[in-house]
Amino acid sequence: MNLLWARPGQVGGSEDYFVRQLLGLRELEHEFDLTAFVLPGFRDAHPELGPLRSVTAPLSGAARPARVAMEHTWLARAARRRGVRLMHHGGGTVPAVGVRPAVLTIHDLQWHEYPQYVAAVKLRYLRWATPRSIRRSAVITTPTEFVKRTVVEAYGVDPDRVIPVRHGIEPALGQHATSEAELRERYRLGSSPIVVFPAMTHPHKRHDFLVDLVAGPWRDVTLVLTGGSGSAEESLRRQIERLGVANRVVRTGRVPAADRDGLMKMAIAVAFPSQYEGFGAPALEAMALGVPLITSDRASLPEVVGNAGIVRPLDQAAWAGVLDEAVSRRHELVAAGVERVKQYSTRLSAEDLVRAYRLALG
Repeated sequence: MNLLWARPGQVGGSEDYFVRQLLGLRELEHEFDLTAFVLPGFRDAHPELGPLRSVTAPLSGAARPARVAMEHTWLARAARRRGVRLMHHGGGTVPAVGVRPAVLTIHDLQWHEYPQYVAAVKLRYLRWATPRSIRRSAVITTPTEFVKRTVVEAYGVDPDRVIPVRHGIEPALGQHATSEAELRERYRLGSSPIVVFPAMTHPHKRHDFLVDLVAGPWRDVTLVLTGGSGSAEESLRRQIERLGVANRVVRTGRVPAADRDGLMKMAIAVAFPSQYEGFGAPALEAMALGVPLITSDRASLPEVVGNAGIVRPLDQAAWAGVLDEAVSRRHELVAAGVERVKQYSTRLSAEDLVRAYRLALG
């Protein structure tokens, strides 16, 4: 498995997606002997993976061109020396040289639908590399049926070559969650009810949508934004200052998993107004942690959430009174979420992945 794209703590939900697949593979009996090719620090960042067989790259991977070059040189040689028969590329592209057959994971085609949100250099690279990578792949995996459809429609791929591999949630999620009292003190949350949005500040995540709500109908809550800095970071900061809501919008940055889980569990709701998601792992995490979920009706989110959350158009009027609904329907929504998340275990995710590997090997 090529995880050289996964800079520890820098790539968001796609890193968690693969870590959970690796956890799920340990739960199954299967014929595959897995070796993960990783960047320095990956193993330290994920002690939960235990005795994972891995090979650490000789470079940090911080510079994208160096990482891409490493896939074409070091990775190809290292894989061949170890007799690798199948290579799974998790970062959306397949190098021109290396082990075949190849399995390619395409997390989404967000850049295809919203090119304005992608840096020009990266956009040119993706437009050039994606169709070539698809041609080099025996099998393509996607996190949802939604992404499968978009890949098939955009590139004319045989649908039988595309296998959805669902996200998985580990059974232990939330068991070590930080207490509410500790979190209120650590992040200076006061005593008001909180709404949590866990996401990097990329434009398509629509942090601005929630900040506008806090400045309007959501005046009685504190909005807690967790996650790293993305390309919309500066515009979000200016918006918070302009609207005068800095005292009710708490920016935590990236937080430890225990704090993330604790913040969600203490929230009256997790809000997820994203404009585009290939899956949307925080939606699944909210359901697993027993928290009402409010989400947009865009892209894959209705598929993932089903009837276990409040799904609304990305419109201010549609969201104005939705917190009252989340509170009044809390028991119903939590129960539906607990049932829904049973379809997304790490074991089931790994079963999907093994099916893709078997197909690739014929």
